[in-house]
Amino acid sequence: MPDSLTTQFEALHAERQRTWPAAQLQKNIDQRAALSARYDAAAHIQTGQRLPEFTLKSVDGGTITRNDIGPNGAVFVFFRFAGCPACNLALPYYQTTLWPDLKAQGIQLIAVSPHVPEGLIDIKTRHRLDFTVASDTDNAFGKALGITFEPDDISAVPPSGWIGEVIGTHSWTLPQPTVLIVDKDARVRFVEVSPDWLKRTESDVILNALTEAKVTA
Repeated sequence: MPDSLTTQFEALHAERQRTWPAAQLQKNIDQRAALSARYDAAAHIQTGQRLPEFTLKSVDGGTITRNDIGPNGAVFVFFRFAGCPACNLALPYYQTTLWPDLKAQGIQLIAVSPHVPEGLIDIKTRHRLDFTVASDTDNAFGKALGITFEPDDISAVPPSGWIGEVIGTHSWTLPQPTVLIVDKDARVRFVEVSPDWLKRTESDVILNALTEAKVTA
């Protein structure tokens, strides 16, 4: 069983403390703190609301819409992009600790990023992810949910223009790491948004929320 996401992210941050220039590290810390400080839980989709219409592009081909949510509901995990270090810890963690339980219950797991489908193939194949990975073109779904953000200081993230190129939007807009549990009618039964991208929802929290929500009922 892998370490918790919290433990893995603490190790990632400790490695950066050892290897990153102090100024770069501080910018990263300050940006995450600023996003956390201005986070407004009322600004995004709420429990009880129905998902807006959306169209996602699966990296395996085809599209996913609201009508494709199965009879046992779905868990959506929003992540930033395929090269995001924290995302490359989170998705394999969900593959091992979350997906087996969801699969056994017939619940879909859909990981969503604005990264273009061709780029997302890499993270899916590299980690042998068995669940659905899909692209949210132009952040349309993320924006409709109210979970996107833009950094205050682009020097705290990769070189100018790079993010916009990999996600195909030529902007710095990205989704905040988010977990949504929805029932067969696409109604939200659980939502957790993580403005600090080094703090994300643990699998046991999702599984407990599924039990309480009883999305398959």
